[in-house]
Amino acid sequence: MTVDSVNPGADGGRIDHPALPAAAAAIDRMLVLGGGYTGRRLALALEAAGVPVLLSHRQPAPPGDARGWLHFDPDQGALPSQADLAGVSHVLVTIPPDAGGRDPVLESLETRLRQLAPVWVGYLSTTGVYGDTGGAWVDETSPTRPLLERSQARLACEQAWRRSGLPVQLLRLPAIYGPGRNPMVSLRNGTARLIHKPGQVFSRVHVDDIVGAVLHTIALSPETRPDTLILADSFPCPSSEILGMAAHLLGCRLPEVQRYDDVAAAMGAMARSFWSENRRASSRRLRDDLGYRLLYPTYREGLASCSGDFF
Repeated sequence: MTVDSVNPGADGGRIDHPALPAAAAAIDRMLVLGGGYTGRRLALALEAAGVPVLLSHRQPAPPGDARGWLHFDPDQGALPSQADLAGVSHVLVTIPPDAGGRDPVLESLETRLRQLAPVWVGYLSTTGVYGDTGGAWVDETSPTRPLLERSQARLACEQAWRRSGLPVQLLRLPAIYGPGRNPMVSLRNGTARLIHKPGQVFSRVHVDDIVGAVLHTIALSPETRPDTLILADSFPCPSSEILGMAAHLLGCRLPEVQRYDDVAAAMGAMARSFWSENRRASSRRLRDDLGYRLLYPTYREGLASCSGDFF
């Protein structure tokens, strides 16, 4: 598999995780369903370690070297055959619910996945399944009370995966950032907004800590692997705080501060939903119980690692 076939465009630098050798030794062939930001990042790390990887795309393979390219678009009837998936031992699903709120992977591939008998299936979900806690901490034992329709769909998909009987591990994520997707980008392109909402905080996770945590859990023995895991850094904070550091790193001015109450009515529905929930997501189980050491414990280390994209 070539880098171009896995991740067209910039790869954000070499991805090297402490758990990579052990995870690579455990994987016969990796299937990553969803060739987006996080899926490509994991595929790059594994490919660099010599692990055979299948990465799904909604488009047919381009001319030339199409090794590792899997055409998967259930809406158009583009489904892999059992032969395409031969040898897959581990699966990561990054694809969101479809327009009807159902899981497109289970809807179209459940039988084939069962026939593969994978030893691990990771499903990337969201901490949105916990709903609004008024800024209180949530962990894997907290009740799920999703308020947003998209989070309700995620919870329904989680439950469908649990019912599948496959060896599923649910990985719940807050906001994802990393190379090419961070506040410095929005400051540079003029789309950043400095909004103040008293008491509002957000949790986040660097994309390479998602990759690192996935590799770390794959390397664990099955009996020590929890079925649900939150992947988040250890420092939830207001969005204004991380935007302030982004401006400092770039040496540029912050946009004018806006009060949330003054601008909420003019926001789109997606933006308002982003601000409608307030919670802190704890990854203590990942860090303390499973021994994963965050590459980027806070946004400070994570954002600084992305600054090389601009200089």
